[in-house]
Amino acid sequence: MITCFVTYVIDPYKLNEFETYAKMWMPLVKKFGGIHHGYFLPSEGANNIAYTLFSFESLAAYEHYREKSFKDPECMKAFKYGEDTKCILSYNRTFTKPLLPENE
Repeated sequence: MITCFVTYVIDPYKLNEFETYAKMWMPLVKKFGGIHHGYFLPSEGANNIAYTLFSFESLAAYEHYREKSFKDPECMKAFKYGEDTKCILSYNRTFTKPLLPENE
């Protein structure tokens, strides 16, 4: 399993738009075989940093998702919404291998 950890720098005045964007992507990750662990929006502290985590079976499965997402109408709508609203100023993806408790 591989987990993608994304750090976003968002426009704090467009938090509602970013939340809409996030809600668009969560079911799309699942649609392509991933597990979405949610978005984490600013609360206390920095008002312009948000995070998300989602997992795929492998890096190859993630790459397949990325390839398909650029052709999928729902994904294209989400990409366009993010661009049109300019709620995301920048982002950084980090790939991790989760170490989970043995009972899970």
